[in-house]
Amino acid sequence: MSSIEDPSDDLSVTPPKTWATGVPGVAHALEYSLGQTSVRRTALTLLNINQTKGFDCPGCAWPEPAPGKRHMNEYCENGAKHIADEATSRRVTADFFREHSIAELGGRSDYWLNQQGRLTEPMVKRPGATHYEPIGWDEAFDLLADELRRLDSPDEALFYTSGRLNNEAAFLLQLFARAFGTNNLPDCSNMCHESSGFALKETLGIGKGSVSLDDIHNADLIFVVGQNPGTNHPRMLSALEETKRNGGQVVAVNTLPEAGLMRFKHPQKARGVIGRGTAIADQFLHIRAGGDLALFQALNLLLLQAEDAAPGTVLDHSFIRSDTTGFEAFAEHARKTSWDDVLAATGLTRAEIEQVHQRVLGSKKIIVCWAMGLTQQKHGVPTIREVVNFLLLRGNIGRPGAGVCPVRGHSNVQGDRTMGVWEQMPQAFLDALGREFGFTPPAHHGLDAVNSIRAMRDGKAAFFLGVAGNFVRATPDSDVTERALRSCRLTAQISTKLNRSHTVCGETALILPTLGRSDRDIQESGEQFVTVEDSMSEVHASRGRLAPASPHLLSEVAIIARLAGRTLGDRTSIPWEQFERDYSTIRDRIARVIPGFEDFNARVDRPGGFVLPNPVNQGVYPTPSGKAVFTRNEFAMLEAPAGHLILQTLRSHDQWNTVPYAMNDRYRGIHNARRVVLVNPADLSALGFADRDLVDLVGVWNDGIERRAPGFRVVAYPTSPGSAAAYYPETNVLVPLDSVADFSNCPTSKGVVVRLEPARTSD
Repeated sequence: MSSIEDPSDDLSVTPPKTWATGVPGVAHALEYSLGQTSVRRTALTLLNINQTKGFDCPGCAWPEPAPGKRHMNEYCENGAKHIADEATSRRVTADFFREHSIAELGGRSDYWLNQQGRLTEPMVKRPGATHYEPIGWDEAFDLLADELRRLDSPDEALFYTSGRLNNEAAFLLQLFARAFGTNNLPDCSNMCHESSGFALKETLGIGKGSVSLDDIHNADLIFVVGQNPGTNHPRMLSALEETKRNGGQVVAVNTLPEAGLMRFKHPQKARGVIGRGTAIADQFLHIRAGGDLALFQALNLLLLQAEDAAPGTVLDHSFIRSDTTGFEAFAEHARKTSWDDVLAATGLTRAEIEQVHQRVLGSKKIIVCWAMGLTQQKHGVPTIREVVNFLLLRGNIGRPGAGVCPVRGHSNVQGDRTMGVWEQMPQAFLDALGREFGFTPPAHHGLDAVNSIRAMRDGKAAFFLGVAGNFVRATPDSDVTERALRSCRLTAQISTKLNRSHTVCGETALILPTLGRSDRDIQESGEQFVTVEDSMSEVHASRGRLAPASPHLLSEVAIIARLAGRTLGDRTSIPWEQFERDYSTIRDRIARVIPGFEDFNARVDRPGGFVLPNPVNQGVYPTPSGKAVFTRNEFAMLEAPAGHLILQTLRSHDQWNTVPYAMNDRYRGIHNARRVVLVNPADLSALGFADRDLVDLVGVWNDGIERRAPGFRVVAYPTSPGSAAAYYPETNVLVPLDSVADFSNCPTSKGVVVRLEPARTSD
């Protein structure tokens, strides 16, 4: 496996694409799949992915159509690549770790590490060692349990998970952590959609979206804000195509033009193969970084003024009276919105905003979709609250074809939260958990991802367990994060494949290899399935179909259950061994703890599973007032000093979360390189740089610490003026640990002030 070479940057640039998918998307997916494994294994995975008797794609949380309406190829290009990446025939064995020191692996690229293949047996790095070596499962669990019991306080332990984890394992993880005595359950949502949860919980009483696929299909107008469906969740384009064919309109709001929002060529439709496909966005707002709050404040001002001009014809006064509170204070505040502020913050013209306003007036059913382009802003929570204000004004909450739609990334990130993986779970959940299992869960809030890094850095946490993620590359302030993890007495990663987090070790470090989503899971009671919850609250089963990559792998459920049993012993009566033998017993307990999961096993066995109840759609708002809440949000805009730019970190097309599958970003026209920074041509000229110059990116923050990402090629690109963009995780080093969104503590990866300097390095 070591014959795979680290790629070297050899940048070539072509014009950005003006459409997405089509035949090239299919060809690229098959090319990648066949490069990872056999024709037979490729066919087996692709025919089972997102099918009712198959396995859920780990790639994103976009929902599948109802059973009977699904295509036999119900996946996208990136989903096919992701499942091929998991189903790869390449293997990482003990011989690999004997050949490569941890220091050498730390010098390899994320791409190279991932391409080595599936992990096959438990490994340990002992104190002072330079290499990992094999370890048996029993000894590994003893090491972990002994270290946990040595801690001075349970709060010195951190239990991190990504959204790839299934519901059953997530429920056990949080149960173990709380039975051990801590609420330290940082997760990937802390770094992506935390702002959504805070804003929606405050305004609607529930931290989830309120729409279904049918609502998307039947909306009159959909806003797609701070989001790139063509790369991050391509199956959303199929839904938007249906919207357009049903007569709906789409407004795209982004600092970058994105190919999928221009035109979509559906690879399973004749019009997408031999035709021109479907134009998606009816209007593109090329917004300045951080200008979304001002945009929705302007739209709300225009709605209030339109109502003044034609009383009783614009706002839904009946809905506002019956279902909301705070309207008068909101309206008084909104009328003070300054157009000078709006135009400065958005970079748009008043005519562009008024054109959108006319589309709003002509639409009765409106949905606003958003992703990390909003949530990772300093003012992400106020922005999403302003979006809710916008929808409440015309009653576009809780009725068909309308509502809020935060589009999440990882396939089960929403399910993990539902299962209790959150450091701030409400007391009602903790009480139900304690009643069911006969113990008193800790009531104090635990640590989120940012605060977990601070705790490790400051010597307040000594044990880190990462489940199904790549914490080192998902988090901000890379140098600080790495030093923090290395200060721990023990770090352990439950993983399917090698990644950067395995090279950043505590005094003792463990790699615990686990089954993938596509692997068959057989326990003592027979073959098991797991469940996931998508972005639209649909819960369904996932059944692996492939032979496991190694006989030494354990499932995530088994690893967590064994560790919990070994650590807690007879401190509790929780039946960990029973849970490992038969996952249906976990679901029985979930059904008794979490509302909406009653009769879980029977309901999830139905094709397509079931949809969790959303009180908002029944006109019920679990807020203190019992009503949806209008909020007053102070105007704010991102500003950079003269000679600086506002940088956003983003994904390339050939990338899944922190892992690049290739060195290309096909839709943006970037090939054979990742260390590139996209800058508006006018900004380049004003800053005294030229296209393809080699620069260092220098982060500007008020703590006096220089954060430098060296050796980036400048590419002239149609970013909005004053904005720049570059790929993560390479630019995570520039995001200060203390630069977080108000209220949610989400890292501000979409608002990093940087300057360009001629590179200190040479070609």
